Amino acid sequence: MDLSAVVAGEKRAWDRFVAAQAPVIYAAVGKKLRASSHGEDIDDVVQEIFVKLCRHDFKLLRGFDPERSKLTTFLTVVATTTAIDHLRRRNAQRSSSHRNIDDLPESALSVAPDVREGVTLPEGLLSPRQALVMTMLYDREMEGPEVAEALGISAQTVRSLHHKALQRLRAHFLGEGEEKEGDDSPGGGVEHRKDAKNDTR
Repeated sequence: MDLSAVVAGEKRAWDRFVAAQAPVIYAAVGKKLRASSHGEDIDDVVQEIFVKLCRHDFKLLRGFDPERSKLTTFLTVVATTTAIDHLRRRNAQRSSSHRNIDDLPESALSVAPDVREGVTLPEGLLSPRQALVMTMLYDREMEGPEVAEALGISAQTVRSLHHKALQRLRAHFLGEGEEKEGDDSPGGGVEHRKDAKNDTR
């Protein structure tokens, strides 16, 4: 889809864009929020996403690079990360008697787009351990503790690998910088060193 007319501010082009891409965005947001029992917030989050897309003279949409991903993949990552941010804000507002976001199923925090054509990630974007953890969490629909047990690593390491994979996906698809500290490389981080002996499992 040519976005030149959209980012130029043409109303008809924007309306066509919204109509065409709303199903993709609703699907991604719905998957995240329903998994964490916040389905009632879907419309609000979708509205937030469209506002984000046109904010600052369509800055986010101008950053879309068709050479790096499909538009549906790009929008699904935007939608998914916005939904995750919404869950984090909701969690921060809840009393200590409610479960922490760390207790949510890993599937509620996934970034894997739920679109027909799927997602093709560039080779080497994720480290082998990150890719394996993401495959187990999303393709095999395993929970964090199951992944930890299967790989012989701690649940904290699974969460850390998951978090770093999300950062890299954000950096690639949305053009955001990723944190370098504690990178999933040899010698990087206490958890990595502690569980390094289990890498081959």
